Parts: sequence; C-alpha cells; structure tokens
Amino acid sequence: MMTTRQLCLMTLATTVAMGPRLGAQVETEVPPVVPDAKLVTVEHVKIHGTALEGNLEGNAVDRDMIVFLPPSYATEKSRRYPVVYALHGYSIGAEQWTHEIHVPQTIEGAFAEGAKEMIVVLPDSKTVHNGSMYSSSVTTGDFERFIAHDVVTYTDARYRTIRGRLSRGLVGHSMGGYGATRIGMKHPDVFGSLYIMSPCCLSARQAGPANPEVEKALEAVKTPADSASLPFFPRAQLASAAAWSPNPQNPPLYLDLPTKDGEPQPEVLAKWAANAPLAFMDQYIGNLRRYRAIAIDVGDEDGLRADAGKLHDALDRYDLAHSFEVYPGTHTSKVAERFQNHVIPFFSESLCFQGVCR
Repeated sequence: MMTTRQLCLMTLATTVAMGPRLGAQVETEVPPVVPDAKLVTVEHVKIHGTALEGNLEGNAVDRDMIVFLPPSYATEKSRRYPVVYALHGYSIGAEQWTHEIHVPQTIEGAFAEGAKEMIVVLPDSKTVHNGSMYSSSVTTGDFERFIAHDVVTYTDARYRTIRGRLSRGLVGHSMGGYGATRIGMKHPDVFGSLYIMSPCCLSARQAGPANPEVEKALEAVKTPADSASLPFFPRAQLASAAAWSPNPQNPPLYLDLPTKDGEPQPEVLAKWAANAPLAFMDQYIGNLRRYRAIAIDVGDEDGLRADAGKLHDALDRYDLAHSFEVYPGTHTSKVAERFQNHVIPFFSESLCFQGVCR
C-alpha cells in the first residue's frame, strides 16, 4: 500500500498518481443507512460516443453509463429534474465508481435527509491505459466533448431533465476531479455548478530523474495486453501521454513520453503543462464567474492537498466565490460520506429545480 508521502510525490511526478486505488477504496467509510430512505431506480444504459469515433487506441465508442433516477421519477410523470454528472477516477470505470461512493445508498440517504431529488449520472471513461484524463486527444478520443456533449445530449433526450446549464452539476473525484476542473472551466455553457473532489493533475509536470526500469517497461508495450500487465506508475505515464501528448505518427501507441533515452523531452513537457489547470485557468476566469457555485474538498492526509489548496488560492486571487474544505481523511477514506452528506446537498442548494433560475 502506498504511503501518503509517496502518493504526493507520484502525483507531481506522473500527474495522475492517485495511488493504488483499487485496494484503498475498499477502506472507504460508508455512512449508515438512513431509516425509511426511499429507493432510487438504477438503469444501466449504453451510450454512443460520437466524440470518441476514430480514436487511435481502439477505445470503445459505445460506453457504459449508470443512471440513478429519484424515488418520485416513476410516479410524477410530468415532473422534470436537474442532473448531476459524476466523474470517476483513474484505474476504474463507472461500475466500480458506484461501489466507491456506495450508490445508490448514499443518494437515497441524501434525499431522505432533506436533499431535493435529482438525477445522478455516472458515465464510463476508462481506456486502454486505464484512464482518459477527460481530455481531448486523437489517440484516446475526445473525452472532454464526450462528457460535455454526448453524455448530456443523451441524458436530456432519454430522461425528463430540466434542460439548462443551471440545472446541471458536474462533480468528480481524483482524475474525475481533474475532469470536473478542466471541463468546468471550458464549458460553463453546459454546467451551472461544480464540485471538485481531491483533484489530481492540477500542476504542470517538471522533468524528474530518469528511471531506466520504467523506460524499459514502457518501450516494451506494443499492445493493450502489454499495458494491462504494467505496474501503476508506468501505466499512468501511458494514460497521461495518450491524453496530453498524442502523436498519430508514432505507432503502435500513438503517443510521446516526457522522457526518451533518459533525457527530458521539453516539447512533450510543454504539452503536459498546457493541460494543467493551474497553468491554463487564467484564460477561463470569465467562464468560472458564470457558475452559481463552486466547491473544492480534499482530505488532510491526501497527497493532493497541496495542489487543491493552490486551486483554492488561485480562485481567491480572482475573487471567485467558492467553498474550500480540508476534512480529516486520506485520498479515499471519506469519498462515500462526502458524496452523501456534502456533494448531493451542495447540488440540492445550487442547482435550479424550477427551470427558471438566474
């Protein structure tokens, strides 16, 4: 199991290092079941990602998506609902995300404790190298547009949603927190409120010391099966490179890595920096001002705490209204509790439920 200090170092070294999440997430604290909570309806659907067509990695274009419909949805046939889109982290997909945030239990608990009813959507963005970074790349596919356009359009067409940006919320944890930050900055025309949970990958990567063993492992990767056998660190490198330094002229992986033959590649590092929200957010301040509410949270023992604090400080410098909370916990220990007792109530207060909000 990776220590908190190691997690912090990995975060800045690879810009996706969330730690060995599959093991850590099992230890997530689950809030008690709320007595008499009404059941939500769970639908598993398949959505076509037009934005993902033609991707060079061969990532699935038809993606799984899990939709949670509130208790009243089946009986109040004329009622429309706001929607919260929840983005999963690196190394998992939508299905495991449900276990990590313990839905539908935490959604039902939030409603039972007074949160207004809404639809919650979990799209799947897992790729050959275990994570899309919710970015735009010919190698992975345009997952930024997939979330901001394809997923939203499908949801509005299939379900009784309130079809306006002020009735759409975007939340994500870890890599999903990066996705919520990135997509939120660029698409205020689509979403009206943001909740950023323990975001990874906010800072521009710096060139670190060469690691011959990692370089050798990466050079040996020729197929998806090769990638699947890699340890966390090199596989995260591939995911980042596929998202941020794609190269359609460099088969079979169609990407450029930030080091080659033991030497940093400045052009590649520049591309990675261009995808770091703390580096590009100054371009999107006007967009961020359009949000009704923005929240950021992170555990006090989370290696990502420092960068989350930098995002908070950057928003403060521009006098952008938002909340920032450092709570007792690690990267994963409170994610389910936060989802029930903070995320859903936040959107209950910040989203438009009537269709006529400003």
